[in-house]
Amino acid sequence: MNAKDLIQRGPCEWELPMSGKMRVPGLIYGSRALVEAMDDKVFEQTANVATLPGIVKAAFAMPDAHWGYGFPIGGVAAFDPAQGGVVSAGGVGFDVSCGVRCLLTGLRREDVMAVQKPLADALFERIPAGVGSTGAIRLSAERMDAMLAGGAKWAVAQGWGSEADLDRIEEHGQMLHAKPGNVSDFAKRRQRDEMGTLGSGNHYLEVQEVAEIHDAAIADAYGLKAGEVVVMIHCGSRGLGHQIGTEFLKKMAIAAPGFGLTLPDRELACAPIESDLGQEYLGAMRAAINCALANRQILTHLVREVFAEILPAARMPLLYDVSHNTCKTETHRIDGKEKTLHVHRKGATRAFGPGHPELPEPLRKVGQPVLIGGSMGTGSWVLAGTTASESLAFSSACHGAGRAMSRNKAASQWRGRQVVDELAGRGILIRSPSQRGIAEEAPGAYKDVVEVVDAADEAGLARKVARMLPLVCVKG
Repeated sequence: MNAKDLIQRGPCEWELPMSGKMRVPGLIYGSRALVEAMDDKVFEQTANVATLPGIVKAAFAMPDAHWGYGFPIGGVAAFDPAQGGVVSAGGVGFDVSCGVRCLLTGLRREDVMAVQKPLADALFERIPAGVGSTGAIRLSAERMDAMLAGGAKWAVAQGWGSEADLDRIEEHGQMLHAKPGNVSDFAKRRQRDEMGTLGSGNHYLEVQEVAEIHDAAIADAYGLKAGEVVVMIHCGSRGLGHQIGTEFLKKMAIAAPGFGLTLPDRELACAPIESDLGQEYLGAMRAAINCALANRQILTHLVREVFAEILPAARMPLLYDVSHNTCKTETHRIDGKEKTLHVHRKGATRAFGPGHPELPEPLRKVGQPVLIGGSMGTGSWVLAGTTASESLAFSSACHGAGRAMSRNKAASQWRGRQVVDELAGRGILIRSPSQRGIAEEAPGAYKDVVEVVDAADEAGLARKVARMLPLVCVKG
Protein backbone atom coordinates (compact mmCIF):
# COMPACT_ATOMS: atom_id res chain seq x y z
CA MET A 1 0.00 0.00 0.00
CA ASN A 2 1.46 3.37 -0.99
CA ALA A 3 0.60 6.91 -2.12
CA LYS A 4 -0.48 5.58 -5.55
CA ASP A 5 -3.48 3.93 -3.85
CA LEU A 6 -4.84 7.33 -2.77
CA ILE A 7 -7.58 9.33 -4.51
CA GLN A 8 -7.13 13.09 -4.34
CA ARG A 9 -10.25 14.80 -2.92
CA GLY A 10 -8.84 18.32 -2.54
CA PRO A 11 -5.55 20.22 -2.68
CA CYS A 12 -4.51 18.69 0.66
CA GLU A 13 -7.03 15.84 1.15
CA TRP A 14 -6.54 12.26 -0.04
CA GLU A 15 -8.81 9.26 0.35
CA LEU A 16 -7.59 5.76 1.02
CA PRO A 17 -10.53 3.76 -0.39
CA MET A 18 -12.11 0.93 1.58
CA SER A 19 -10.68 -2.48 0.86
CA GLY A 20 -10.39 -5.80 2.64
CA LYS A 21 -11.78 -5.57 6.18
CA MET A 22 -11.82 -1.78 6.34
CA ARG A 23 -15.12 -0.54 7.82
CA VAL A 24 -14.53 3.09 6.78
CA PRO A 25 -12.13 4.80 4.36
CA GLY A 26 -8.89 6.48 5.35
CA LEU A 27 -8.39 10.22 4.92
CA ILE A 28 -4.85 11.57 4.64
CA TYR A 29 -4.22 15.32 4.91
CA GLY A 30 -1.15 16.89 3.33
CA SER A 31 0.28 18.40 0.19
CA ARG A 32 1.22 16.09 -2.66
CA ALA A 33 4.87 16.37 -1.67
CA LEU A 34 4.17 15.54 1.97
CA VAL A 35 1.94 12.59 1.12
CA GLU A 36 4.36 11.17 -1.44
CA ALA A 37 7.17 11.44 1.13
CA MET A 38 5.20 9.58 3.83
CA ASP A 39 6.37 6.12 4.79
CA ASP A 40 4.11 3.48 3.21
CA LYS A 41 3.52 2.21 6.75
CA VAL A 42 1.38 5.33 7.39
CA PHE A 43 -1.14 4.15 4.80
CA GLU A 44 -0.97 0.54 5.98
CA GLN A 45 -1.53 1.58 9.59
CA THR A 46 -4.36 3.95 8.64
CA ALA A 47 -6.06 1.07 6.79
CA ASN A 48 -5.58 -1.20 9.82
CA VAL A 49 -7.16 1.37 12.14
CA ALA A 50 -10.13 1.53 9.75
CA THR A 51 -10.85 -2.15 10.47
CA LEU A 52 -11.48 -1.66 14.20
CA PRO A 53 -15.05 -2.12 15.50
CA GLY A 54 -17.21 0.95 16.04
CA ILE A 55 -14.99 3.34 14.10
CA VAL A 56 -16.93 6.35 12.82
CA LYS A 57 -16.60 8.18 9.52
CA ALA A 58 -12.92 7.52 8.66
CA ALA A 59 -9.43 6.84 9.97
CA PHE A 60 -7.43 10.05 9.64
CA ALA A 61 -3.76 10.96 9.25
CA MET A 62 -2.60 14.54 9.76
CA PRO A 63 0.00 16.30 7.53
CA ASP A 64 2.82 15.47 9.99
CA ALA A 65 1.95 11.75 10.07
CA HIS A 66 4.67 9.13 10.25
CA TRP A 67 4.97 5.50 11.23
CA GLY A 68 4.10 4.74 14.86
CA TYR A 69 3.19 1.88 17.21
CA GLY A 70 -0.07 0.44 15.81
CA PHE A 71 -1.64 3.79 14.90
CA PRO A 72 0.40 6.24 12.83
CA ILE A 73 1.72 9.19 14.81
CA GLY A 74 -0.52 11.98 13.57
CA GLY A 75 -3.45 9.56 13.57
CA VAL A 76 -7.03 10.39 14.61
CA ALA A 77 -9.93 7.95 15.00
CA ALA A 78 -13.29 8.17 16.79
CA PHE A 79 -15.23 5.19 18.11
CA ASP A 80 -18.89 4.88 19.08
CA PRO A 81 -19.44 2.81 22.24
CA ALA A 82 -23.05 2.18 21.16
CA GLN A 83 -21.72 0.42 18.05
CA GLY A 84 -19.20 -1.78 19.87
CA GLY A 85 -16.48 0.83 19.63
CA VAL A 86 -13.08 0.17 21.17
CA VAL A 87 -10.41 2.01 23.09
CA SER A 88 -6.82 1.25 22.12
CA ALA A 89 -3.72 1.80 24.26
CA GLY A 90 -1.69 1.84 21.02
CA GLY A 91 -4.05 4.47 19.67
CA VAL A 92 -3.17 6.76 22.54
CA GLY A 93 0.54 6.02 22.67
CA PHE A 94 3.09 5.51 25.41
CA ASP A 95 3.70 9.13 26.40
CA VAL A 96 0.10 9.74 27.46
CA SER A 97 -0.92 13.43 27.18
CA CYS A 98 2.45 14.54 25.90
CA GLY A 99 1.72 18.11 24.94
CA VAL A 100 2.77 21.73 24.59
CA ARG A 101 2.03 24.88 26.53
CA CYS A 102 2.92 28.43 25.62
CA LEU A 103 3.63 31.27 28.04
CA LEU A 104 3.59 34.92 27.05
CA THR A 105 6.29 37.14 28.61
CA GLY A 106 5.68 40.71 27.42
CA LEU A 107 9.46 40.93 26.87
CA ARG A 108 11.10 42.03 23.63
CA ARG A 109 13.71 39.97 21.80
CA GLU A 110 16.44 42.44 22.77
CA ASP A 111 15.57 42.04 26.46
CA VAL A 112 16.28 38.31 26.26
CA MET A 113 19.33 38.55 24.00
CA ALA A 114 20.99 40.85 26.56
CA VAL A 115 20.97 37.96 29.07
CA GLN A 116 20.75 35.03 26.66
CA LYS A 117 23.62 32.97 28.07
CA PRO A 118 22.85 33.36 31.81
CA LEU A 119 19.18 32.71 31.04
CA ALA A 120 20.04 29.51 29.14
CA ASP A 121 22.36 28.36 31.93
CA ALA A 122 19.81 29.09 34.66
CA LEU A 123 16.98 27.29 32.85
CA PHE A 124 19.23 24.27 32.25
CA GLU A 125 20.28 24.23 35.91
CA ARG A 126 16.75 24.51 37.30
CA ILE A 127 14.79 22.34 34.83
CA PRO A 128 15.82 18.67 35.15
CA ALA A 129 16.15 17.10 31.70
CA GLY A 130 17.29 13.82 30.18
CA VAL A 131 16.68 10.10 30.52
CA GLY A 132 15.77 9.15 34.12
CA SER A 133 16.05 12.73 35.35
CA THR A 134 14.51 13.40 38.75
CA GLY A 135 13.32 16.59 40.41
CA ALA A 136 13.20 17.98 43.92
CA ILE A 137 9.62 16.83 44.53
CA ARG A 138 8.97 13.51 46.25
CA LEU A 139 5.39 12.28 46.31
CA SER A 140 4.02 10.04 49.04
CA ALA A 141 1.42 7.45 48.07
CA GLU A 142 -1.36 9.79 49.21
CA ARG A 143 0.00 12.80 47.30
CA MET A 144 0.58 10.65 44.20
CA ASP A 145 -3.09 9.64 44.14
CA ALA A 146 -4.17 13.25 44.75
CA MET A 147 -1.99 14.38 41.82
CA LEU A 148 -3.35 11.66 39.52
CA ALA A 149 -6.91 12.71 40.38
CA GLY A 150 -6.33 16.45 40.32
CA GLY A 151 -3.85 17.25 37.50
CA ALA A 152 -2.83 20.89 37.13
CA LYS A 153 -5.60 21.86 39.53
CA TRP A 154 -3.78 19.86 42.22
CA ALA A 155 -0.45 21.50 41.26
CA VAL A 156 -1.94 24.99 41.59
CA ALA A 157 -3.39 24.09 44.98
CA GLN A 158 0.15 23.10 46.06
CA GLY A 159 1.42 26.58 45.11
CA TRP A 160 2.76 25.87 41.61
CA GLY A 161 0.81 28.43 39.61
CA SER A 162 -2.40 30.43 39.81
CA GLU A 163 -6.10 29.84 39.30
CA ALA A 164 -5.88 31.92 36.11
CA ASP A 165 -3.67 29.20 34.58
CA LEU A 166 -6.41 26.60 34.86
CA ASP A 167 -8.76 28.43 32.50
CA ARG A 168 -6.11 28.15 29.75
CA ILE A 169 -5.62 24.38 29.97
CA GLU A 170 -7.69 21.70 28.22
CA GLU A 171 -10.24 20.25 30.66
CA HIS A 172 -9.53 23.32 32.82
CA GLY A 173 -6.47 21.55 34.18
CA GLN A 174 -8.19 18.43 35.53
CA MET A 175 -9.25 15.37 33.54
CA LEU A 176 -12.38 14.08 35.24
CA HIS A 177 -13.11 10.41 35.91
CA ALA A 178 -9.45 9.54 36.45
CA LYS A 179 -8.94 6.39 38.52
CA PRO A 180 -5.60 6.44 40.37
CA GLY A 181 -6.47 3.00 41.74
CA ASN A 182 -6.24 1.63 38.18
CA VAL A 183 -2.57 2.69 37.95
CA SER A 184 -0.10 0.01 39.02
CA ASP A 185 2.20 0.49 41.99
CA PHE A 186 5.17 0.09 39.64
CA ALA A 187 3.97 2.93 37.40
CA LYS A 188 3.54 5.13 40.48
CA ARG A 189 7.03 4.24 41.74
CA ARG A 190 8.50 5.25 38.37
CA GLN A 191 6.86 8.66 38.75
CA ARG A 192 7.58 9.26 42.43
CA ASP A 193 10.67 11.43 41.80
CA GLU A 194 9.93 12.62 38.24
CA MET A 195 7.45 15.46 38.75
CA GLY A 196 8.74 18.74 37.39
CA THR A 197 11.13 17.14 34.87
CA LEU A 198 11.27 17.46 31.09
CA GLY A 199 12.28 13.93 30.18
CA SER A 200 14.21 13.04 27.05
CA GLY A 201 13.71 12.55 23.30
CA ASN A 202 11.83 15.35 21.60
CA HIS A 203 10.84 17.07 24.85
CA TYR A 204 12.11 20.60 25.32
CA LEU A 205 11.75 24.02 26.84
CA GLU A 206 12.22 26.86 24.35
CA VAL A 207 12.45 30.62 24.64
CA GLN A 208 11.18 31.93 21.29
CA GLU A 209 10.71 35.18 19.42
CA VAL A 210 7.39 35.86 17.67
CA ALA A 211 8.87 36.29 14.20
CA GLU A 212 5.81 36.48 11.92
CA ILE A 213 2.14 37.31 12.39
CA HIS A 214 -0.19 35.71 9.81
CA ASP A 215 -3.58 36.63 11.31
CA ALA A 216 -3.46 39.92 13.18
CA ALA A 217 -6.94 39.69 14.72
CA ILE A 218 -6.43 36.24 16.20
CA ALA A 219 -2.86 37.04 17.26
CA ASP A 220 -4.21 40.06 19.14
CA ALA A 221 -6.80 37.91 20.89
CA TYR A 222 -4.02 35.49 21.87
CA GLY A 223 -1.73 38.31 23.08
CA LEU A 224 0.95 37.56 20.48
CA LYS A 225 2.97 40.50 19.15
CA ALA A 226 5.80 40.48 16.63
CA GLY A 227 9.20 40.90 18.27
CA GLU A 228 7.98 39.74 21.68
CA VAL A 229 9.13 36.59 23.43
CA VAL A 230 7.20 33.49 24.45
CA VAL A 231 8.19 30.24 26.21
CA MET A 232 7.04 26.84 24.98
CA ILE A 233 7.24 23.69 27.13
CA HIS A 234 6.87 20.27 25.50
CA CYS A 235 6.70 17.19 27.74
CA GLY A 236 4.28 14.57 29.02
CA SER A 237 3.50 12.00 31.69
CA ARG A 238 7.07 10.68 31.97
CA GLY A 239 7.59 7.15 33.31
CA LEU A 240 4.05 6.76 34.61
CA GLY A 241 2.38 7.20 31.23
CA HIS A 242 4.88 4.90 29.55
CA GLN A 243 4.30 2.18 32.13
CA ILE A 244 0.51 2.43 31.79
CA GLY A 245 0.81 2.07 28.02
CA THR A 246 3.10 -0.93 28.33
CA GLU A 247 0.91 -2.75 30.84
CA PHE A 248 -2.42 -2.18 29.09
CA LEU A 249 -1.10 -3.06 25.64
CA LYS A 250 -0.19 -6.47 27.04
CA LYS A 251 -3.54 -6.88 28.82
CA MET A 252 -5.51 -5.86 25.72
CA ALA A 253 -3.53 -8.17 23.41
CA ILE A 254 -4.17 -11.15 25.70
CA ALA A 255 -7.87 -10.31 26.14
CA ALA A 256 -8.61 -9.56 22.46
CA PRO A 257 -9.71 -13.10 21.43
CA GLY A 258 -12.13 -13.19 24.38
CA PHE A 259 -13.80 -10.07 23.01
CA GLY A 260 -14.03 -11.64 19.57
CA LEU A 261 -11.48 -9.17 18.21
CA THR A 262 -9.29 -10.20 15.30
CA LEU A 263 -6.47 -7.68 15.14
CA PRO A 264 -4.66 -6.98 11.86
CA ASP A 265 -1.67 -5.92 13.94
CA ARG A 266 -0.93 -6.89 17.56
CA GLU A 267 0.10 -3.29 18.17
CA LEU A 268 -3.55 -2.31 17.66
CA ALA A 269 -4.45 -4.09 20.90
CA CYS A 270 -7.75 -2.70 22.17
CA ALA A 271 -10.84 -3.50 24.22
CA PRO A 272 -14.51 -2.58 23.88
CA ILE A 273 -15.10 0.81 25.51
CA GLU A 274 -17.89 -0.57 27.67
CA SER A 275 -15.95 -3.64 28.83
CA ASP A 276 -14.36 -3.79 32.29
CA LEU A 277 -10.89 -3.71 30.70
CA GLY A 278 -11.80 -0.76 28.49
CA GLN A 279 -13.09 1.19 31.48
CA GLU A 280 -10.04 0.18 33.55
CA TYR A 281 -7.73 1.56 30.87
CA LEU A 282 -9.71 4.79 30.47
CA GLY A 283 -9.49 5.41 34.23
CA ALA A 284 -5.73 4.83 34.23
CA MET A 285 -5.17 6.85 31.03
CA ARG A 286 -7.10 9.80 32.46
CA ALA A 287 -4.88 9.64 35.55
CA ALA A 288 -1.86 9.79 33.23
CA ILE A 289 -3.37 12.85 31.52
CA ASN A 290 -3.57 14.50 34.94
CA CYS A 291 0.05 13.54 35.58
CA ALA A 292 1.13 15.31 32.39
CA LEU A 293 -0.97 18.39 33.16
CA ALA A 294 0.49 18.59 36.67
CA ASN A 295 4.02 18.08 35.33
CA ARG A 296 3.74 20.92 32.81
CA GLN A 297 2.23 23.13 35.54
CA ILE A 298 5.18 22.52 37.88
CA LEU A 299 7.63 23.18 35.03
CA THR A 300 5.81 26.45 34.36
CA HIS A 301 6.36 27.47 37.99
CA LEU A 302 10.09 26.70 37.74
CA VAL A 303 10.39 28.70 34.50
CA ARG A 304 8.61 31.65 36.08
CA GLU A 305 11.04 31.52 39.04
CA VAL A 306 14.04 31.69 36.69
CA PHE A 307 12.59 34.59 34.72
CA ALA A 308 11.72 36.44 37.95
CA GLU A 309 15.39 36.32 38.95
CA ILE A 310 16.95 37.23 35.60
CA LEU A 311 14.22 39.21 33.82
CA PRO A 312 11.95 40.52 36.60
CA ALA A 313 9.95 42.64 34.14
CA ALA A 314 8.51 39.48 32.61
CA ARG A 315 4.80 38.86 33.06
CA MET A 316 4.12 35.25 32.21
CA PRO A 317 0.45 34.38 31.73
CA LEU A 318 -0.38 31.07 30.10
CA LEU A 319 -1.66 31.37 26.52
CA TYR A 320 -2.81 27.74 26.35
CA ASP A 321 -1.91 24.11 27.05
CA VAL A 322 -2.78 21.32 24.59
CA SER A 323 -2.22 17.57 24.80
CA HIS A 324 -1.37 15.20 21.95
CA ASN A 325 -1.69 11.55 22.97
CA THR A 326 -5.18 11.12 24.39
CA CYS A 327 -8.56 9.49 24.08
CA LYS A 328 -11.25 12.05 24.92
CA THR A 329 -15.00 11.59 25.29
CA GLU A 330 -16.55 14.26 23.05
CA THR A 331 -19.81 15.13 21.33
CA HIS A 332 -19.71 15.42 17.53
CA ARG A 333 -22.36 15.68 14.83
CA ILE A 334 -22.60 12.60 12.62
CA ASP A 335 -25.16 12.70 9.80
CA GLY A 336 -26.93 15.58 11.51
CA LYS A 337 -27.15 13.88 14.91
CA GLU A 338 -25.05 14.51 18.01
CA LYS A 339 -23.16 11.45 19.19
CA THR A 340 -20.87 10.82 22.13
CA LEU A 341 -17.64 9.39 20.76
CA HIS A 342 -14.23 8.40 22.09
CA VAL A 343 -11.75 10.34 19.96
CA HIS A 344 -8.19 9.01 19.81
CA ARG A 345 -5.57 11.61 18.90
CA LYS A 346 -2.11 10.09 18.72
CA GLY A 347 0.39 12.80 17.87
CA ALA A 348 -2.50 15.06 16.96
CA THR A 349 -3.97 18.16 18.59
CA ARG A 350 -7.55 18.96 19.47
CA ALA A 351 -8.49 22.08 17.52
CA PHE A 352 -11.90 23.42 18.58
CA GLY A 353 -13.22 26.19 16.35
CA PRO A 354 -14.78 29.56 17.23
CA GLY A 355 -17.78 29.40 19.52
CA HIS A 356 -16.99 26.06 21.13
CA PRO A 357 -18.31 26.07 24.69
CA GLU A 358 -15.19 24.31 26.04
CA LEU A 359 -13.02 27.33 25.25
CA PRO A 360 -12.41 30.13 27.77
CA GLU A 361 -14.40 33.26 27.01
CA PRO A 362 -11.43 35.40 25.79
CA LEU A 363 -10.61 32.76 23.14
CA ARG A 364 -14.10 31.63 22.22
CA LYS A 365 -14.62 34.14 19.40
CA VAL A 366 -11.46 33.15 17.53
CA GLY A 367 -11.00 29.45 18.27
CA GLN A 368 -8.61 27.31 20.25
CA PRO A 369 -4.85 27.93 20.08
CA VAL A 370 -3.19 25.00 18.30
CA LEU A 371 0.45 24.83 19.38
CA ILE A 372 2.77 23.27 16.79
CA GLY A 373 6.16 22.36 18.17
CA GLY A 374 9.07 22.65 15.79
CA SER A 375 12.62 21.40 16.14
CA MET A 376 15.52 23.28 17.71
CA GLY A 377 16.29 25.28 14.59
CA THR A 378 13.22 25.52 12.37
CA GLY A 379 10.69 27.28 14.53
CA SER A 380 7.29 26.58 16.03
CA TRP A 381 3.82 27.83 15.17
CA VAL A 382 0.59 28.91 16.77
CA LEU A 383 -2.51 28.10 14.74
CA ALA A 384 -6.20 28.51 15.56
CA GLY A 385 -8.92 25.88 15.42
CA THR A 386 -11.52 26.32 12.68
CA THR A 387 -15.22 25.59 12.40
CA ALA A 388 -14.50 23.41 9.37
CA SER A 389 -12.21 21.12 11.34
CA GLU A 390 -15.23 19.63 13.15
CA SER A 391 -16.51 18.05 9.94
CA LEU A 392 -13.04 17.40 8.49
CA ALA A 393 -11.45 15.41 11.34
CA PHE A 394 -13.42 15.70 14.58
CA SER A 395 -11.76 19.08 15.33
CA SER A 396 -8.20 17.82 15.06
CA ALA A 397 -4.97 19.14 13.58
CA CYS A 398 -1.29 18.25 13.37
CA HIS A 399 0.97 18.52 16.43
CA GLY A 400 4.45 19.20 15.06
CA ALA A 401 6.70 18.86 12.06
CA GLY A 402 6.78 15.06 12.22
CA ARG A 403 9.92 12.99 11.93
CA ALA A 404 11.43 12.49 8.49
CA MET A 405 13.92 9.85 9.64
CA SER A 406 14.53 7.51 12.56
CA ARG A 407 16.56 8.54 15.61
CA ASN A 408 19.28 6.02 14.73
CA LYS A 409 19.59 7.39 11.21
CA ALA A 410 19.73 10.96 12.52
CA ALA A 411 22.42 10.03 15.06
CA SER A 412 24.49 8.48 12.27
CA GLN A 413 24.16 11.63 10.15
CA TRP A 414 24.91 14.34 12.73
CA ARG A 415 26.97 14.82 15.89
CA GLY A 416 25.51 16.69 18.85
CA ARG A 417 28.41 19.14 19.07
CA GLN A 418 28.06 19.90 15.37
CA VAL A 419 24.35 20.72 15.79
CA VAL A 420 24.99 22.91 18.86
CA ASP A 421 27.73 24.87 17.08
CA GLU A 422 25.71 25.35 13.91
CA LEU A 423 22.72 26.66 15.86
CA ALA A 424 24.93 28.89 18.04
CA GLY A 425 26.16 30.45 14.79
CA ARG A 426 22.53 31.38 14.10
CA GLY A 427 22.07 32.89 17.56
CA ILE A 428 20.31 29.88 19.12
CA LEU A 429 21.74 28.51 22.39
CA ILE A 430 21.19 24.80 23.11
CA ARG A 431 21.56 23.17 26.53
CA SER A 432 21.16 19.41 26.94
CA PRO A 433 22.58 16.58 29.06
CA SER A 434 22.88 14.36 25.96
CA GLN A 435 24.95 15.01 22.84
CA ARG A 436 23.41 11.93 21.22
CA GLY A 437 19.95 13.23 22.07
CA ILE A 438 20.75 16.49 20.28
CA ALA A 439 21.92 14.55 17.21
CA GLU A 440 18.74 12.43 17.24
CA GLU A 441 16.65 15.61 17.33
CA ALA A 442 18.67 17.55 14.74
CA PRO A 443 16.43 19.95 12.79
CA GLY A 444 17.18 18.05 9.59
CA ALA A 445 15.63 14.88 11.07
CA TYR A 446 12.19 16.48 10.80
CA LYS A 447 9.89 17.42 7.95
CA ASP A 448 9.67 21.03 6.85
CA VAL A 449 7.37 22.47 9.52
CA VAL A 450 6.34 25.31 7.19
CA GLU A 451 5.10 22.81 4.60
CA VAL A 452 3.21 20.87 7.30
CA VAL A 453 1.57 24.01 8.68
CA ASP A 454 0.72 25.29 5.19
CA ALA A 455 -1.02 21.98 4.45
CA ALA A 456 -3.03 22.10 7.69
CA ASP A 457 -4.08 25.66 6.86
CA GLU A 458 -5.00 24.88 3.25
CA ALA A 459 -6.94 21.77 4.25
CA GLY A 460 -8.93 23.85 6.76
CA LEU A 461 -7.84 21.88 9.82
CA ALA A 462 -6.45 25.00 11.51
CA ARG A 463 -5.57 28.58 10.57
CA LYS A 464 -2.04 30.03 10.69
CA VAL A 465 -1.63 32.74 13.32
CA ALA A 466 2.05 33.22 14.17
CA ARG A 467 5.49 31.72 13.67
CA MET A 468 8.08 31.56 16.43
CA LEU A 469 11.84 31.20 16.11
CA PRO A 470 14.00 29.76 18.90
CA LEU A 471 16.46 31.79 20.96
CA VAL A 472 17.22 29.30 23.77
CA CYS A 473 16.41 25.59 23.88
CA VAL A 474 16.78 23.20 26.82
CA LYS A 475 16.57 19.78 25.19
CA GLY A 476 15.73 16.58 27.00
